[in-house]
Amino acid sequence: MSNHISESDTRANFIDPELAGSGWEPIHIVREYYFTDGRKLLGNKRGKRLFLDYLLKYNNTNLAIVEAKKLADHPTKGLQQALEYAEKLKINFVYATNGKQIYEFDRRTGQGEYIDKFPKPKELYNRLFGANNALKEKFHNIPFLLTGSFGPRYYQEIAVNKVMESIADGQERILLTLATGTGKTFISFQIVHKLLQAKWNIEGENRRPRILFLADRNVLADQAINTFNPYENDVIKIDGEEIRKRNGVVPTNAFIFFAIYQAIAEREDIGGYYQEYPEDFFDLIVIDECHRGSANEEGSWRAILDHFSPAVHLGLTATPKRDDNVDTYKYFGQPVYEYSLKDGIQDGFLTPYKVKRVTTNIDEYIHTNDSKVIQGEVTKERYELKDFNRNITLKQRTELVAKTILAQIREMDKTIVFCANQDHALDLRDYINKYKTVSDVNYCVRVTSDEGKHGRELLEAFQDNDKDIPVILTSSKMLTTGVDARNVRNIILTAPIGSMVEFKQIIGRGTRVFDGKDFFTIIDFVGATNLFYDSSWDGEPEDVEGTGLGEESKPKAPRKPKVKEPSEPYEHKEKLIVELSNGRKLKVTDIDTRYIDENGKPLTAREFLEKLIGELPAIYKDEEHLRKIWSNPDTRADLLKQLGQLGFDNEQLNDLRDMIASPDCDIFDVLSHISFDSSLMTRKQRVKFVKDEPEFFEVYKNLEARDFLEFILNHYENYGIEELQRDKLGDLVKLKLGTTKDAKTAFGDMKTLLSAYYQLQENIYRAI
Repeated sequence: MSNHISESDTRANFIDPELAGSGWEPIHIVREYYFTDGRKLLGNKRGKRLFLDYLLKYNNTNLAIVEAKKLADHPTKGLQQALEYAEKLKINFVYATNGKQIYEFDRRTGQGEYIDKFPKPKELYNRLFGANNALKEKFHNIPFLLTGSFGPRYYQEIAVNKVMESIADGQERILLTLATGTGKTFISFQIVHKLLQAKWNIEGENRRPRILFLADRNVLADQAINTFNPYENDVIKIDGEEIRKRNGVVPTNAFIFFAIYQAIAEREDIGGYYQEYPEDFFDLIVIDECHRGSANEEGSWRAILDHFSPAVHLGLTATPKRDDNVDTYKYFGQPVYEYSLKDGIQDGFLTPYKVKRVTTNIDEYIHTNDSKVIQGEVTKERYELKDFNRNITLKQRTELVAKTILAQIREMDKTIVFCANQDHALDLRDYINKYKTVSDVNYCVRVTSDEGKHGRELLEAFQDNDKDIPVILTSSKMLTTGVDARNVRNIILTAPIGSMVEFKQIIGRGTRVFDGKDFFTIIDFVGATNLFYDSSWDGEPEDVEGTGLGEESKPKAPRKPKVKEPSEPYEHKEKLIVELSNGRKLKVTDIDTRYIDENGKPLTAREFLEKLIGELPAIYKDEEHLRKIWSNPDTRADLLKQLGQLGFDNEQLNDLRDMIASPDCDIFDVLSHISFDSSLMTRKQRVKFVKDEPEFFEVYKNLEARDFLEFILNHYENYGIEELQRDKLGDLVKLKLGTTKDAKTAFGDMKTLLSAYYQLQENIYRAI
């Protein structure tokens, strides 16, 4: 009898009563908890979303996963997948049950056992956090403050809870590593909200805490202030203007303070405003983009942090530990939680990307007397890519890059071009404007620190998704961090990138999700995307000697810092400018498109092909099976969806076809060729075989019906399989026959028309 009881019946009749019997009320249980959005695929589609059968919660905390199987199944049949999900969700207790037996697995010990009944909610909570956990319980008890209809993403909940638990454990230096675009400011806001509601502070007094949010750019501070709108009466920005309003006195009458460190640090002409606050004034300091210098002992950040050393310091960074980020990890210790770019793309919270590597016939320069020196002097025999636009400017190459950019992007796709410096950003802007086809004066603009207020206004317009203009921004360093522009479709690299930290920040400019944006494209003129192959790209943070959690870091006394406003590199020395001889023809020699696999590594076309071949046997058994699937519009659509979920969407399949055959071939022939080594055919050949057998057409007595079928064949020959989709039939009828009534007249009835449409496709793909 139990063989006939479904999983849903098992849940309702056996598992639910067991949970209720152990005190799990409806408020504690989330059924079918979907926690990812599914990787973004082409055509506004999504890959598989991950979900749990049951999520058990208590006191706003995720405590356990229950993996349900039907009564007749082994109770631990789904345990392995549940453990993988538990690792992702940082949940320690996993239960597997078929309604008769309950198996409990504790990830902390790595061991499991059968138990008689589920533990009670409070009992499980205490097993996880200990019985003396009053402060943790208080923090957990405060729900997130949500202003819209959307709840927090799973990793945002984990990040907030890990920080709150670390504060409750008395940890004074805390680090969160979260990929760009995953909502670091939202997470900060929820942490601040919980601390204010709990009246937590370092002295343990009954008062709300004072919190300082430190950023290194005004644009980052202002974006953060906007997120803190629900607390607008408690927020103040510490800057020269505010202090002047108060006759030189720093503001103290708030709970949430925002500052860019340059505004409060010491400078050559004035002392640091931060020193006017008592050392124990702030209870928490949140350091945004902390890898940019907060932990560097030479930096001005460090002087500020040392002054406020009694406070808890929370660092936020998008960059896992690397050689160029080692100071951050020495200062803060290992991250309490890390969510990578790869995770974000796989979960569907960030947008995937592809890479186009562009090479030209002037990717190095050896000076000859044919070329004319316009300015400066030749100091090297050979200039490499890394020298271009820093030590030498070749105007014609800059012009070629500008023309290539315009040729490689869609006219109105928002694009950021990263340049070597501010002058280079001007040169590229000017050449793009010379060759653009859109007449608007602000189609392409430079946004760098030199542009000041006007530049910020143009940046805001670029970020506004309701505005088309500007389309292209040229910049150097200003846009590498924290600028939230969700609809960026192209990231262009025209200058070498100095570090993995900077590379991650730049790539992060394109990853934000936007409706209708299936991927973004990185167009690389300088080989910077070689960093994707670096072992440190999106890897796990390695341990650094002397940075274990709980270890005290012993800072040296900081040197007196000299601070200046952040700006892009500006070349003051006279740069070498060369005009190439008239006989030198500049051209692009190769554009190599690389696809990104599910692990974030770029694949060459050949690797991509080999990977596809490896995945195909799981989808179809032999050529006849593939032919049968492909001949029917419905099963073909399912197959294309399966391929999309494996990462091979329409655009990639078309690129694959162009790579091993030609655009005139059908995707079916490409798949058949790479799987079974069958001969390649063009669509024209397939159409000819169908037309050469008049028996198929003679079934239909009405000439209009025959003409219509020939019309479909011609459309297929010219435009490809898109013309054979089930939902295309109505459009084809309108184009050739007119109305549904006309179609019925030609074929007798709609059933015959539909049958003819399907039969025609069987003929197109029959074995020849």
